[in-house]
Amino acid sequence: MARLLEEKHRRIFDFVNNELLNATDESWNIGQTVHASKPKWAYESGCMLEAVMDLYNATGEQRYFDFVKGITDRFVNEDGSVTGFDANEYNVDQIKMGTVLFDLYDKTGQEKYKKAIALLYAQLQKHPRIKAGNFWHKKIYPNQVWLDGLYMGQPFYIRYELRFNGGRNLSDSILQFVNVRELMRDDKTGLFYHGYDESRAMFWANRETGLSKHFWSRAIAWYVMALTDCAEMPISPIERETLKKHLKEITDAMMKYAHNLMFYQVTDKGDMPGNYTETSATSAMAYALMKGARLGLLPENYHDVGREIFDSVAENKLVLGDGVFVLKDGCLVSGLGGMRGTGNYKLRDGTYDYYISELRADNELKTVAIFLYAFSEIIRGGCYGPTAC
Repeated sequence: MARLLEEKHRRIFDFVNNELLNATDESWNIGQTVHASKPKWAYESGCMLEAVMDLYNATGEQRYFDFVKGITDRFVNEDGSVTGFDANEYNVDQIKMGTVLFDLYDKTGQEKYKKAIALLYAQLQKHPRIKAGNFWHKKIYPNQVWLDGLYMGQPFYIRYELRFNGGRNLSDSILQFVNVRELMRDDKTGLFYHGYDESRAMFWANRETGLSKHFWSRAIAWYVMALTDCAEMPISPIERETLKKHLKEITDAMMKYAHNLMFYQVTDKGDMPGNYTETSATSAMAYALMKGARLGLLPENYHDVGREIFDSVAENKLVLGDGVFVLKDGCLVSGLGGMRGTGNYKLRDGTYDYYISELRADNELKTVAIFLYAFSEIIRGGCYGPTAC
């Protein structure tokens, strides 16, 4: 099996170098193709750009940086305006694609990236919040916090504060993590619900708690990655300890629901019909465990567990046939309320039937991105590289 996995790891580089780096606008984002929309400033693309930037930082290969710059420059104009970005939407998802702007600015010194960063930060300054202080997920979802939003907004927020604002609002960001734990964590399982509605008005929300009905593994995965990435930054020891504690707590809770080192779409319902082991959430756990251990946020032996999870994904979800790389079983999208679902169950009501109805896609952009996050940790571990192993 070890030889098989090594070959698959080499093929990951083949996929990145030969297919991903040559992606066209039409093939870039499967999700946008499904919804018949043009490539746009969106979190899916932001995840992939960050993944390729992560590969650049792990390998030093210039072509990865050039790819990120080339895609980003389709959107960021010389005056710092961003094509497809509308601050008045107050959509925290749109902040995610701005994370790579810091690396681009630091590497190139081009002022347009700094101006674009300021543009996104200006949205956060005015972004509506629940009473506890957390950002609404979107203007169209008033009074709602989704677990996804921590990953979409907080790494950018903290990075801006440290880079350009003297860390003045770091406590605000940390408080948003603390609030989510207080409001959205289930004491019995240690897992986190997907959404919280402060108003209790949404049809999917519990009238007493405001919480959605189930645990969606990728929502928890976004949360786990947010904790890991934010704790990596040079925040204060007290702030870092808070995030470190939360990371240990949620990774330990999630591992209780692992099935053959993989995680189900609906986290705690692995034995129910229609549920399946979902690739993006599983890859995210591999990433968080390996990176968390590397940074001293988690015990050292967690790195080995993360590596085993990654190998499980490579063995069970990475399909190589006729020279074509396919990473299967990535949930295309899941949400609460708002737009219709992509599957046959149209109402995004947070039920079990809803979550398992959403489309599964091959080479889904977010899924590939998160898989590459974990792969960069493999590279940093010294075992694999473009010519290694």
